[in-house]
Amino acid sequence: MATIDRVLQRIDDGLEDSLSRLFDLLRIRSISTDPAFAGDCRNAAEWLAGELSGIGIPSEVRNTTGHPMVVGHAANGQAGPHALFYGHYDVQPVDPLDLWDADPFDPRIVTRDDGSRMIVARGACDDKGQLMTFVEAARAWMAENGALPLPISVLIEGEEESGSPSLEAFLTDNREELSVDFALICDTGMWDRNTPAITTMLRGMVSEEIVITAADKDLHSGLFGGAARNPNRVLARIIADLHDADGRIMVPGFYDGVAEMPADITAMWSELGFDEKAFLGGVGLSEPAGEAGRSVLEQIWTRPTCDVNGMSGGYTGEGFKTVIPSQASAKISFRLVGEQDPVAIRDSFRDFVSARVPADCAVAFTGFGCNPAVQLPMDSDTLRKGRAALTDEWGRPAAIIGIGGSIPIAGDFKTMLGMDSLMIGFGLDDDQIHSPNEKYDLQSFHKGIRSWARVLDQLAR
Repeated sequence: MATIDRVLQRIDDGLEDSLSRLFDLLRIRSISTDPAFAGDCRNAAEWLAGELSGIGIPSEVRNTTGHPMVVGHAANGQAGPHALFYGHYDVQPVDPLDLWDADPFDPRIVTRDDGSRMIVARGACDDKGQLMTFVEAARAWMAENGALPLPISVLIEGEEESGSPSLEAFLTDNREELSVDFALICDTGMWDRNTPAITTMLRGMVSEEIVITAADKDLHSGLFGGAARNPNRVLARIIADLHDADGRIMVPGFYDGVAEMPADITAMWSELGFDEKAFLGGVGLSEPAGEAGRSVLEQIWTRPTCDVNGMSGGYTGEGFKTVIPSQASAKISFRLVGEQDPVAIRDSFRDFVSARVPADCAVAFTGFGCNPAVQLPMDSDTLRKGRAALTDEWGRPAAIIGIGGSIPIAGDFKTMLGMDSLMIGFGLDDDQIHSPNEKYDLQSFHKGIRSWARVLDQLAR
Protein backbone atom coordinates (compact mmCIF):
# COMPACT_ATOMS: atom_id res chain seq x y z
CA MET A 1 0.00 0.00 0.00
CA ALA A 2 1.34 3.45 -0.92
CA THR A 3 2.40 5.72 1.96
CA ILE A 4 -0.59 8.07 1.62
CA ASP A 5 -2.97 5.10 1.73
CA ARG A 6 -1.36 3.88 4.96
CA VAL A 7 -1.60 7.38 6.43
CA LEU A 8 -5.29 7.59 5.55
CA GLN A 9 -5.94 4.17 7.07
CA ARG A 10 -4.21 5.26 10.27
CA ILE A 11 -6.43 8.35 10.39
CA ASP A 12 -9.56 6.22 10.03
CA ASP A 13 -8.44 3.74 12.66
CA GLY A 14 -7.51 6.50 15.12
CA LEU A 15 -10.56 8.74 14.73
CA GLU A 16 -11.87 8.14 18.25
CA ASP A 17 -8.48 9.03 19.74
CA SER A 18 -8.37 12.16 17.56
CA LEU A 19 -11.79 13.17 18.88
CA SER A 20 -10.65 12.59 22.44
CA ARG A 21 -7.70 14.93 21.96
CA LEU A 22 -9.92 17.57 20.34
CA PHE A 23 -12.32 17.34 23.29
CA ASP A 24 -9.41 17.91 25.69
CA LEU A 25 -8.58 21.13 23.86
CA LEU A 26 -12.21 22.21 23.66
CA ARG A 27 -12.54 21.94 27.44
CA ILE A 28 -9.97 24.73 27.92
CA ARG A 29 -11.78 28.06 28.35
CA SER A 30 -9.37 30.08 26.20
CA ILE A 31 -11.44 33.26 25.79
CA SER A 32 -8.86 35.82 24.73
CA THR A 33 -10.85 39.02 25.09
CA ASP A 34 -11.58 38.54 28.83
CA PRO A 35 -8.55 38.96 31.15
CA ALA A 36 -10.16 36.53 33.60
CA PHE A 37 -9.27 33.70 31.18
CA ALA A 38 -5.60 34.62 30.65
CA GLY A 39 -4.50 31.49 32.50
CA ASP A 40 -6.74 29.33 30.33
CA CYS A 41 -5.23 30.85 27.19
CA ARG A 42 -1.76 29.94 28.42
CA ASN A 43 -2.99 26.44 29.26
CA ALA A 44 -4.25 26.03 25.68
CA ALA A 45 -0.91 27.20 24.29
CA GLU A 46 1.01 24.80 26.54
CA TRP A 47 -1.32 21.94 25.64
CA LEU A 48 -0.77 22.51 21.92
CA ALA A 49 3.00 22.91 22.27
CA GLY A 50 3.06 19.60 24.16
CA GLU A 51 0.95 17.81 21.54
CA LEU A 52 3.02 19.13 18.64
CA SER A 53 6.30 18.27 20.34
CA GLY A 54 4.96 14.83 21.16
CA ILE A 55 4.30 13.98 17.53
CA GLY A 56 7.71 15.18 16.34
CA ILE A 57 7.20 18.92 15.68
CA PRO A 58 9.34 20.48 18.43
CA SER A 59 7.32 23.47 19.64
CA GLU A 60 7.45 26.05 22.39
CA VAL A 61 5.25 28.70 23.96
CA ARG A 62 6.47 32.19 23.10
CA ASN A 63 5.46 35.12 25.27
CA THR A 64 4.02 38.30 23.77
CA THR A 65 2.64 41.49 25.31
CA GLY A 66 -0.68 39.61 25.42
CA HIS A 67 -1.51 35.93 25.11
CA PRO A 68 1.32 33.61 24.03
CA MET A 69 2.06 32.17 20.61
CA VAL A 70 2.94 28.56 19.85
CA VAL A 71 5.82 28.14 17.40
CA GLY A 72 7.22 24.86 16.11
CA HIS A 73 9.42 23.52 13.34
CA ALA A 74 9.86 20.08 11.77
CA ALA A 75 12.32 20.00 8.89
CA ASN A 76 13.17 16.30 9.35
CA GLY A 77 15.84 16.64 6.68
CA GLN A 78 13.15 16.82 4.04
CA ALA A 79 13.66 18.68 0.79
CA GLY A 80 10.96 20.57 -1.05
CA PRO A 81 8.90 23.64 -0.24
CA HIS A 82 8.66 24.81 3.36
CA ALA A 83 5.15 25.60 4.63
CA LEU A 84 3.99 27.58 7.68
CA PHE A 85 0.72 26.36 9.16
CA TYR A 86 -1.39 28.97 11.00
CA GLY A 87 -4.33 28.53 13.36
CA HIS A 88 -5.60 30.09 16.58
CA TYR A 89 -6.45 28.51 19.92
CA ASP A 90 -8.48 31.38 21.40
CA VAL A 91 -12.28 31.48 21.23
CA GLN A 92 -15.11 33.97 21.49
CA PRO A 93 -17.03 34.59 24.74
CA VAL A 94 -20.03 32.32 25.22
CA ASP A 95 -22.69 34.92 26.05
CA PRO A 96 -25.65 34.61 26.15
CA LEU A 97 -25.08 31.45 28.16
CA ASP A 98 -28.79 30.69 28.55
CA LEU A 99 -29.11 30.05 24.81
CA TRP A 100 -26.69 27.11 24.94
CA ASP A 101 -28.21 23.65 25.20
CA ALA A 102 -25.37 22.54 27.49
CA ASP A 103 -22.09 23.78 28.97
CA PRO A 104 -20.14 25.40 26.07
CA PHE A 105 -16.90 23.90 27.37
CA ASP A 106 -18.25 20.39 27.82
CA PRO A 107 -17.94 19.10 24.23
CA ARG A 108 -20.38 16.49 23.04
CA ILE A 109 -21.47 14.63 19.93
CA VAL A 110 -25.03 15.35 18.81
CA THR A 111 -26.79 13.11 16.29
CA ARG A 112 -29.23 14.79 13.92
CA ASP A 113 -32.50 13.32 12.70
CA ASP A 114 -30.81 12.26 9.45
CA GLY A 115 -28.16 10.30 11.35
CA SER A 116 -25.30 12.74 10.72
CA ARG A 117 -23.27 13.76 13.75
CA MET A 118 -21.77 17.02 14.91
CA ILE A 119 -19.36 18.20 17.60
CA VAL A 120 -20.93 20.94 19.75
CA ALA A 121 -18.79 23.25 21.91
CA ARG A 122 -17.32 26.73 21.86
CA GLY A 123 -14.40 26.59 19.44
CA ALA A 124 -15.60 23.36 17.82
CA CYS A 125 -15.23 25.01 14.41
CA ASP A 126 -13.57 28.36 15.11
CA ASP A 127 -10.78 27.38 15.29
CA LYS A 128 -9.89 24.43 17.50
CA GLY A 129 -11.62 21.79 15.38
CA GLN A 130 -10.12 23.26 12.23
CA LEU A 131 -6.55 23.47 13.51
CA MET A 132 -6.73 19.97 14.98
CA THR A 133 -7.54 18.56 11.54
CA PHE A 134 -4.03 19.62 10.55
CA VAL A 135 -2.40 18.46 13.79
CA GLU A 136 -4.00 15.03 13.49
CA ALA A 137 -2.97 14.73 9.84
CA ALA A 138 0.62 15.55 10.84
CA ARG A 139 0.37 12.99 13.67
CA ALA A 140 -0.66 10.26 11.23
CA TRP A 141 2.15 11.13 8.82
CA MET A 142 4.77 11.07 11.57
CA ALA A 143 3.47 7.80 13.01
CA GLU A 144 3.32 6.03 9.66
CA ASN A 145 6.28 7.55 7.87
CA GLY A 146 8.60 8.72 10.65
CA ALA A 147 8.62 12.19 9.11
CA LEU A 148 6.40 14.72 7.42
CA PRO A 149 6.59 14.71 3.62
CA LEU A 150 7.86 18.32 3.53
CA PRO A 151 9.32 20.84 5.99
CA ILE A 152 6.60 22.32 8.21
CA SER A 153 6.60 25.21 10.66
CA VAL A 154 3.65 26.03 12.89
CA LEU A 155 2.35 29.33 14.26
CA ILE A 156 -0.70 29.17 16.52
CA GLU A 157 -2.03 32.45 17.83
CA GLY A 158 -3.98 33.23 21.00
CA GLU A 159 -5.51 36.63 20.17
CA GLU A 160 -7.26 36.24 16.82
CA GLU A 161 -10.70 36.69 18.39
CA SER A 162 -9.62 39.90 20.13
CA GLY A 163 -8.01 41.75 17.22
CA SER A 164 -4.49 40.21 17.29
CA PRO A 165 -2.89 43.15 19.14
CA SER A 166 0.45 41.33 19.59
CA LEU A 167 0.69 39.78 16.14
CA GLU A 168 2.32 42.55 14.11
CA ALA A 169 5.18 43.01 16.56
CA PHE A 170 5.64 39.23 16.82
CA LEU A 171 5.84 38.80 13.06
CA THR A 172 8.29 41.70 12.83
CA ASP A 173 10.53 40.34 15.58
CA ASN A 174 10.47 36.82 14.13
CA ARG A 175 10.38 37.67 10.43
CA GLU A 176 13.46 35.64 9.48
CA GLU A 177 12.32 32.54 11.38
CA LEU A 178 8.76 32.55 10.02
CA SER A 179 9.37 33.59 6.40
CA VAL A 180 9.17 30.35 4.42
CA ASP A 181 7.78 29.44 1.00
CA PHE A 182 4.05 29.72 1.68
CA ALA A 183 1.46 29.62 4.45
CA LEU A 184 -1.37 27.19 5.13
CA ILE A 185 -4.44 28.72 6.81
CA CYS A 186 -7.30 26.58 8.09
CA ASP A 187 -9.79 29.25 9.24
CA THR A 188 -12.09 29.00 6.19
CA GLY A 189 -14.90 26.80 4.95
CA MET A 190 -16.47 24.45 2.42
CA TRP A 191 -18.67 25.49 -0.48
CA ASP A 192 -21.35 23.14 0.82
CA ARG A 193 -21.51 20.05 3.04
CA ASN A 194 -19.97 17.79 0.39
CA THR A 195 -17.95 20.18 -1.78
CA PRO A 196 -14.51 21.31 -0.58
CA ALA A 197 -13.21 24.75 -1.35
CA ILE A 198 -10.02 26.76 -1.50
CA THR A 199 -10.36 30.45 -0.70
CA THR A 200 -8.15 32.38 -3.08
CA MET A 201 -9.54 35.90 -2.68
CA LEU A 202 -10.00 38.07 0.40
CA ARG A 203 -11.12 41.64 0.09
CA GLY A 204 -9.12 44.41 1.72
CA MET A 205 -10.63 47.42 3.41
CA VAL A 206 -10.40 51.16 3.87
CA SER A 207 -12.49 52.50 6.76
CA GLU A 208 -13.11 56.24 7.18
CA GLU A 209 -15.25 58.54 9.29
CA ILE A 210 -16.06 61.99 7.94
CA VAL A 211 -17.47 64.84 10.03
CA ILE A 212 -18.99 67.90 8.36
CA THR A 213 -19.18 71.00 10.59
CA ALA A 214 -21.06 74.20 9.73
CA ALA A 215 -22.34 76.58 12.44
CA ASP A 216 -20.64 76.64 15.83
CA LYS A 217 -23.80 75.32 17.51
CA ASP A 218 -27.11 73.64 16.68
CA LEU A 219 -29.59 76.18 15.28
CA HIS A 220 -33.36 76.69 15.48
CA SER A 221 -34.70 75.80 12.02
CA GLY A 222 -37.41 78.46 12.29
CA LEU A 223 -34.85 81.22 12.79
CA PHE A 224 -32.04 79.96 10.54
CA GLY A 225 -33.70 77.50 8.15
CA GLY A 226 -32.90 78.38 4.54
CA ALA A 227 -30.11 80.80 5.42
CA ALA A 228 -27.76 78.50 7.30
CA ARG A 229 -25.84 75.58 5.87
CA ASN A 230 -27.25 72.23 6.98
CA PRO A 231 -24.49 69.64 7.36
CA ASN A 232 -27.00 66.84 6.86
CA ARG A 233 -27.78 68.11 3.36
CA VAL A 234 -24.08 68.55 2.57
CA LEU A 235 -23.29 65.04 3.77
CA ALA A 236 -26.24 63.51 1.91
CA ARG A 237 -25.11 65.11 -1.36
CA ILE A 238 -21.56 63.82 -0.92
CA ILE A 239 -22.78 60.30 -0.20
CA ALA A 240 -25.12 60.39 -3.19
CA ASP A 241 -22.18 61.34 -5.42
CA LEU A 242 -20.18 58.25 -4.44
CA HIS A 243 -22.08 55.98 -6.87
CA ASP A 244 -23.48 56.47 -10.34
CA ALA A 245 -26.82 55.07 -11.53
CA ASP A 246 -25.19 51.71 -12.40
CA GLY A 247 -23.58 51.26 -9.00
CA ARG A 248 -20.05 52.16 -10.04
CA ILE A 249 -17.97 54.02 -7.48
CA MET A 250 -17.04 57.50 -8.63
CA VAL A 251 -13.92 58.17 -6.54
CA PRO A 252 -11.16 58.98 -9.09
CA GLY A 253 -8.75 56.11 -9.67
CA PHE A 254 -10.85 53.75 -7.60
CA TYR A 255 -10.78 50.89 -10.13
CA ASP A 256 -7.01 51.03 -10.72
CA GLY A 257 -5.74 47.51 -10.07
CA VAL A 258 -9.13 45.79 -10.45
CA ALA A 259 -8.82 42.95 -12.95
CA GLU A 260 -11.44 40.73 -14.52
CA MET A 261 -11.55 37.13 -13.33
CA PRO A 262 -10.32 34.49 -15.80
CA ALA A 263 -13.14 33.04 -17.88
CA ASP A 264 -12.59 29.52 -16.55
CA ILE A 265 -13.07 30.73 -12.97
CA THR A 266 -16.32 32.56 -13.69
CA ALA A 267 -17.50 29.51 -15.65
CA MET A 268 -16.73 27.35 -12.60
CA TRP A 269 -18.79 29.65 -10.40
CA SER A 270 -21.74 29.42 -12.76
CA GLU A 271 -21.75 25.65 -12.16
CA LEU A 272 -21.77 25.88 -8.36
CA GLY A 273 -25.54 26.14 -8.20
CA PHE A 274 -25.53 29.39 -6.23
CA ASP A 275 -29.10 30.63 -5.75
CA GLU A 276 -29.03 34.42 -5.89
CA LYS A 277 -32.72 34.76 -5.04
CA ALA A 278 -32.39 32.50 -2.01
CA PHE A 279 -29.26 34.31 -0.85
CA LEU A 280 -30.99 37.69 -0.87
CA GLY A 281 -34.40 36.33 0.04
CA GLY A 282 -32.98 34.90 3.24
CA VAL A 283 -32.55 38.45 4.55
CA GLY A 284 -35.77 39.88 3.11
CA LEU A 285 -34.31 41.29 -0.13
CA SER A 286 -34.89 40.46 -3.77
CA GLU A 287 -32.72 42.58 -6.11
CA PRO A 288 -28.89 42.70 -6.35
CA ALA A 289 -27.84 46.30 -5.62
CA GLY A 290 -24.18 46.27 -6.71
CA GLU A 291 -22.64 47.08 -10.08
CA ALA A 292 -25.04 46.51 -12.94
CA GLY A 293 -24.27 43.46 -15.05
CA ARG A 294 -22.38 41.61 -12.32
CA SER A 295 -23.53 38.39 -10.68
CA VAL A 296 -24.03 38.30 -6.93
CA LEU A 297 -20.95 36.10 -6.51
CA GLU A 298 -18.91 38.63 -8.46
CA GLN A 299 -20.33 41.45 -6.37
CA ILE A 300 -19.40 39.84 -3.05
CA TRP A 301 -16.12 38.16 -4.05
CA THR A 302 -14.30 39.98 -6.82
CA ARG A 303 -15.70 43.50 -7.09
CA PRO A 304 -14.82 46.42 -4.83
CA THR A 305 -17.53 48.17 -2.85
CA CYS A 306 -18.33 51.38 -1.02
CA ASP A 307 -20.84 51.24 1.84
CA VAL A 308 -22.16 53.75 4.34
CA ASN A 309 -22.00 51.90 7.63
CA GLY A 310 -23.49 54.64 9.80
CA MET A 311 -24.81 58.21 9.66
CA SER A 312 -25.56 60.72 12.38
CA GLY A 313 -26.59 64.37 12.50
CA GLY A 314 -29.08 66.46 14.40
CA TYR A 315 -31.82 65.22 16.71
CA THR A 316 -32.51 61.48 16.55
CA GLY A 317 -34.30 60.90 19.86
CA GLU A 318 -37.96 60.33 20.60
CA GLY A 319 -40.43 62.87 19.33
CA PHE A 320 -39.36 65.81 17.21
CA LYS A 321 -36.97 68.72 17.49
CA THR A 322 -36.74 71.43 14.81
CA VAL A 323 -32.98 71.82 14.69
CA ILE A 324 -30.29 72.47 12.11
CA PRO A 325 -27.33 70.50 13.42
CA SER A 326 -23.87 71.91 13.78
CA GLN A 327 -22.35 68.61 12.65
CA ALA A 328 -23.17 65.55 10.59
CA SER A 329 -21.02 62.44 10.30
CA ALA A 330 -20.81 59.20 8.38
CA LYS A 331 -18.73 56.05 8.64
CA ILE A 332 -17.84 54.71 5.21
CA SER A 333 -15.96 51.57 4.27
CA PHE A 334 -14.48 50.38 0.99
CA ARG A 335 -13.93 46.68 0.32
CA LEU A 336 -10.96 46.26 -2.01
CA VAL A 337 -9.91 43.57 -4.48
CA GLY A 338 -6.94 42.69 -6.66
CA GLU A 339 -4.14 45.22 -6.68
CA GLN A 340 -6.08 48.23 -5.42
CA ASP A 341 -3.88 50.51 -3.31
CA PRO A 342 -5.67 51.23 -0.03
CA VAL A 343 -3.64 54.32 0.80
CA ALA A 344 -4.19 55.82 -2.66
CA ILE A 345 -7.93 55.12 -2.38
CA ARG A 346 -8.10 56.70 1.06
CA ASP A 347 -6.35 59.83 -0.20
CA SER A 348 -8.52 60.03 -3.33
CA PHE A 349 -11.67 59.61 -1.22
CA ARG A 350 -10.63 62.45 1.06
CA ASP A 351 -9.96 64.67 -1.95
CA PHE A 352 -13.35 63.67 -3.42
CA VAL A 353 -15.14 64.69 -0.22
CA SER A 354 -13.15 67.86 0.35
CA ALA A 355 -13.93 69.11 -3.16
CA ARG A 356 -17.65 68.91 -2.33
CA VAL A 357 -17.58 70.78 0.96
CA PRO A 358 -19.11 74.25 0.39
CA ALA A 359 -18.32 77.58 1.99
CA ASP A 360 -19.06 77.87 5.73
CA CYS A 361 -18.37 74.14 6.20
CA ALA A 362 -15.32 72.20 7.24
CA VAL A 363 -14.56 68.50 7.05
CA ALA A 364 -12.49 66.27 9.34
CA PHE A 365 -11.41 62.71 8.61
CA THR A 366 -10.59 59.82 10.93
CA GLY A 367 -9.12 56.65 9.47
CA PHE A 368 -9.72 53.20 10.91
CA GLY A 369 -7.40 51.14 8.77
CA CYS A 370 -6.09 50.57 5.24
CA ASN A 371 -5.59 46.91 4.32
CA PRO A 372 -4.93 45.52 0.85
CA ALA A 373 -6.78 42.63 -0.72
CA VAL A 374 -5.20 39.18 -0.84
CA GLN A 375 -5.36 36.98 -3.91
CA LEU A 376 -3.56 33.73 -4.59
CA PRO A 377 -2.39 33.61 -8.22
CA MET A 378 -4.78 31.45 -10.21
CA ASP A 379 -1.87 29.71 -11.95
CA SER A 380 -0.16 28.89 -8.64
CA ASP A 381 1.34 25.40 -8.44
CA THR A 382 0.44 25.36 -4.75
CA LEU A 383 -3.20 26.02 -5.62
CA ARG A 384 -3.20 23.29 -8.27
CA LYS A 385 -1.80 20.71 -5.87
CA GLY A 386 -4.14 21.69 -3.05
CA ARG A 387 -7.14 21.43 -5.33
CA ALA A 388 -6.06 18.03 -6.61
CA ALA A 389 -5.73 16.72 -3.05
CA LEU A 390 -9.18 17.96 -2.02
CA THR A 391 -10.78 16.64 -5.18
CA ASP A 392 -9.29 13.19 -4.51
CA GLU A 393 -10.66 13.13 -0.97
CA TRP A 394 -14.16 14.49 -1.55
CA GLY A 395 -14.85 12.96 -4.96
CA ARG A 396 -15.86 16.23 -6.57
CA PRO A 397 -13.83 19.20 -7.84
CA ALA A 398 -12.81 21.63 -5.13
CA ALA A 399 -14.42 25.04 -5.66
CA ILE A 400 -12.17 28.07 -6.04
CA ILE A 401 -13.96 30.76 -4.05
CA GLY A 402 -13.61 34.22 -2.57
CA ILE A 403 -14.65 35.70 0.74
CA GLY A 404 -16.33 39.08 0.89
CA GLY A 405 -14.67 39.84 4.20
CA SER A 406 -11.05 39.51 5.20
CA ILE A 407 -8.72 37.24 7.14
CA PRO A 408 -6.12 39.73 8.40
CA ILE A 409 -3.36 37.17 8.93
CA ALA A 410 -3.32 36.35 5.21
CA GLY A 411 -2.64 40.01 4.45
CA ASP A 412 0.05 40.15 7.15
CA PHE A 413 1.78 37.09 5.73
CA LYS A 414 1.80 38.71 2.29
CA THR A 415 2.87 42.21 3.25
CA MET A 416 5.17 41.41 6.18
CA LEU A 417 6.62 37.99 5.31
CA GLY A 418 6.23 37.98 1.52
CA MET A 419 4.24 34.72 1.50
CA ASP A 420 1.09 33.70 -0.32
CA SER A 421 -1.42 31.64 1.67
CA LEU A 422 -3.25 28.45 0.72
CA MET A 423 -6.54 28.79 2.62
CA ILE A 424 -8.29 25.48 3.19
CA GLY A 425 -10.93 24.85 5.84
CA PHE A 426 -13.91 22.62 6.45
CA GLY A 427 -16.37 24.89 8.22
CA LEU A 428 -19.99 25.16 7.08
CA ASP A 429 -22.33 28.13 6.91
CA ASP A 430 -24.50 26.68 9.68
CA ASP A 431 -21.67 26.08 12.17
CA GLN A 432 -22.87 29.04 14.29
CA ILE A 433 -19.38 30.35 14.98
CA HIS A 434 -19.40 33.13 17.60
CA SER A 435 -22.96 32.08 18.51
CA PRO A 436 -24.54 29.71 21.03
CA ASN A 437 -24.34 26.00 20.20
CA GLU A 438 -21.34 26.36 17.89
CA LYS A 439 -20.75 23.08 16.09
CA TYR A 440 -18.43 21.29 13.68
CA ASP A 441 -19.70 18.40 11.58
CA LEU A 442 -17.99 15.12 12.41
CA GLN A 443 -17.58 14.62 8.66
CA SER A 444 -15.75 17.95 8.47
CA PHE A 445 -13.40 16.84 11.22
CA HIS A 446 -12.75 13.33 9.90
CA LYS A 447 -12.45 14.17 6.21
CA GLY A 448 -10.64 17.39 7.12
CA ILE A 449 -7.85 15.31 8.67
CA ARG A 450 -7.75 13.07 5.61
CA SER A 451 -7.74 16.13 3.35
CA TRP A 452 -4.74 17.71 5.05
CA ALA A 453 -2.89 14.40 4.83
CA ARG A 454 -3.49 14.41 1.07
CA VAL A 455 -2.58 18.10 0.75
CA LEU A 456 0.77 17.53 2.45
CA ASP A 457 1.41 14.57 0.14
CA GLN A 458 0.61 16.63 -2.96
CA LEU A 459 2.63 19.66 -1.88
CA ALA A 460 5.70 17.47 -1.39
CA ARG A 461 5.61 16.16 -4.95
